Amino acid sequence: MNKIYLIILALLSSFSLYAQGTDPQAKKILDGVNGKMKSFKGVTANFTITSVSSKGRNNGNRTGKVSIKGQKYLLKQDKVEIICDGQTIWNFDGAKTITVSSVEESGSTLSPQNLLSNFYDKDFTYRLIGTKGNFHEIEMKPTDARKNFQRVNVFVDKNSSLITKARILDKSNNTVEFTLSGINTNAALDDKLFTFNKARFPKDVEILD
Repeated sequence: MNKIYLIILALLSSFSLYAQGTDPQAKKILDGVNGKMKSFKGVTANFTITSVSSKGRNNGNRTGKVSIKGQKYLLKQDKVEIICDGQTIWNFDGAKTITVSSVEESGSTLSPQNLLSNFYDKDFTYRLIGTKGNFHEIEMKPTDARKNFQRVNVFVDKNSSLITKARILDKSNNTVEFTLSGINTNAALDDKLFTFNKARFPKDVEILD
């Protein structure tokens, strides 16, 4: 689930890309995404996750919803829920455990807070590989070979200047594709939405911090 919400937030996040070996054309497109995202006060979207094995077997689809307001976010997929108020992250596993961590603690890892700021500054090279149809396709490769994926291809809608799809290829040649739909870039999101309330969860829930 962690990988799921990180990538979803990456799709909607603002991008300031200054990685090694960058493509000027790709940078211009992603800078456009960055500018658009900074102008939005609140964003909501539905997402669909499709995974395909290295042998071409479709492992099915999963769906959920994400809400973002500045550095705050809420992601729901079935019973799983991740809340961030900009300082603290609460991760409910959908059963009886909530893991609590600070945004500062996640600063050196692949965290939503990183993705919502400048996570890609030094971790990727990227290039524009396609402009046909309604999308720009940009291929991104991690500069650290120890990452558990080979590349991420993001698709930028030419009309909206938003990233609406990403395709991740892992080290085992499995593919996970994330598609966003029903994107609302003018969502009125109350700050209470991003406030943790224990009463909303099972009475016997265990909180680990």
